[in-house]
Amino acid sequence: MLPYIKSFAREELQAQLEQWNEPAFRTDQILFWLYSRRASSWDEMTNLPKLLRDRLQSTFSLGVIELFRKLGSRDTTQKFLWRLHDHSLVESVLIPASPSLYGEQSDRHTLCLSTQVGCAYGCKFCASGLDGWKRNLEPFEIVEQVIAIERWHDRQPEEMERIDGSPKADRIINNLVIMGMGEPLANYANLLKALSILNAPWGGGIGARKITISTSGLAPQIRQLADEPFQFRLAISLHGATDEVRSRIMPVNRKYPLKELANACAYYQEKKGRMITFEYILIAGVNDQLDQIKPLSALARRLNAKVNLIPYNKVDGLEWVRPDERTQEAFLGALEDQGITATLRREKGHDIDAACGQLRLKTERELRGDVATTNT
Repeated sequence: MLPYIKSFAREELQAQLEQWNEPAFRTDQILFWLYSRRASSWDEMTNLPKLLRDRLQSTFSLGVIELFRKLGSRDTTQKFLWRLHDHSLVESVLIPASPSLYGEQSDRHTLCLSTQVGCAYGCKFCASGLDGWKRNLEPFEIVEQVIAIERWHDRQPEEMERIDGSPKADRIINNLVIMGMGEPLANYANLLKALSILNAPWGGGIGARKITISTSGLAPQIRQLADEPFQFRLAISLHGATDEVRSRIMPVNRKYPLKELANACAYYQEKKGRMITFEYILIAGVNDQLDQIKPLSALARRLNAKVNLIPYNKVDGLEWVRPDERTQEAFLGALEDQGITATLRREKGHDIDAACGQLRLKTERELRGDVATTNT
């Protein structure tokens, strides 16, 4: 198979063009077509000589992913299911106007990206790993999720307003959260290559502080990330404030228990000086009791972390359910009484199975004939 051009950094592409004795400005022309115009064919690159377009086509693949299924919810959250070159399926979720969940200002359009096909970490409440782990995504497959959604947006009618009601703009994605399918830090090298492209002015142009990387708790990789030059934000999928509770639902805690995870987070904060976010999915009868408040508050206080409470999204085939609203509000209030910065996400996309891996799992089972096909 041909190498995928959107896995190449600017200097790598430039080196190839120099070997072909092409003038230096050709690099920027190609990057413009890839990331600003979101070209899906070489023939669209009309200011490149035909000979160069042919040479590019015989050397590289554009790696355009196929939109296999899309669901839009009543609250305007959009879930995209992509089919990759090997027919694997991965998801992205576009979330409009989420106020200050991961940034200092309102996150106008946040895209949740996947980094793996499936997941090997087996969190007991999550759909992503129910059919196991298949492979890591390549850098271009991570990058292309952003480009493909921008391309989809480009092709909407000109009179269409942006999904938050304001006039249609050239780009709609200005925040990334890397917390879709898979464990991002288990695909470390490919993730960092993709994010460097999405962060670069010639690529996605998304500021590092607008990019949040989530992890289930891979302590060594958190330390490695702390030593990178990028100022990415860090979110920890915590979901339990004691080893007893966390190990029950997150097998990774047995390898990297809370003490080791907390030390890695402290190192990250020392190096970056940025607030960490604890993601905490509230699951009825598992981690929603008030006895979690004291250890959770102590951990958040030590690490200067904010806590993002997320009511559980029901997954077919799993036993867990979300607490009632009174329990959710009581948990939030108890954290705030401890002086902890906390939010309760009245989450978007509940009506479109927007939690990680749900649409992919349902679709793959439909394709296998495991369940009756449902309408999109």
